[in-house]
Amino acid sequence: MQPSERQDQIVAMLGRAGEMTVDELAEALVVSRETIRRDLTRLDARGKVRKFHGGARVMTISTSAMEMEGPYALRLAQNAEAKRKIAQAAARLFQAEDSLFIDTGSTTVAMAEALVGLEALVIITNSPRIAATVASNPSHKVFLIGGAYGSDAGESLGPLALEQIGKFRVRHAVITIGAIDANCVMDFDLQEAEVAKAMIERADRVTVLADHSKFDRRAVFEVVPLARIDTLVTDVPPGETIQAALSAAGIDVIVSG
Repeated sequence: MQPSERQDQIVAMLGRAGEMTVDELAEALVVSRETIRRDLTRLDARGKVRKFHGGARVMTISTSAMEMEGPYALRLAQNAEAKRKIAQAAARLFQAEDSLFIDTGSTTVAMAEALVGLEALVIITNSPRIAATVASNPSHKVFLIGGAYGSDAGESLGPLALEQIGKFRVRHAVITIGAIDANCVMDFDLQEAEVAKAMIERADRVTVLADHSKFDRRAVFEVVPLARIDTLVTDVPPGETIQAALSAAGIDVIVSG
């Protein structure tokens, strides 16, 4: 049975029972408790179930609505399939022993899911959700950046987060953005832009994840000029103006399709 099929069965079983223990699920599906724990972590990260110590319960409508309110929740739902394909394409850029900064964003949440299937990565993130997802693979080494908690996107921000980022040196920074034009990539939130900048400063290579809705947009805060980007992973080829700027900057553009 494929993991996705097993996870669908878990959701269905919890929908009928309300809640079940890890032991009950493992016995019903004839798999190990560790497999069930990994499945529950992934399902919890996707908002399908609510994991608790020793088991999980179905995500009720009232709980789901309460926990998913706000602009970030809306961004998670927008272009979800495109973001999933971008994440899968981006995951192929990395290999065992690579070290990655991953910032908080709707596309990097999908990216975390894609990275679970890889082996032996070192991942540093300011997102508890992303950290929990990638940590479901025990071969990964995960560091969670602390700081002031931004409740909308569930992320660590501010001076403490920036200070901790400065303690690392990594091979890759993987960032999401709010907008991209022919000059730079941008974000709509100052603190999120500062986190992305700090990660980029401490990384050898920079990979930007951006679906087509980010093209030819303007945001208030510049994150980084195009010349600092190594790879852009997107779902649709950009228009002529941006494509020309990307080519001039020597950026490798990967289109997930």
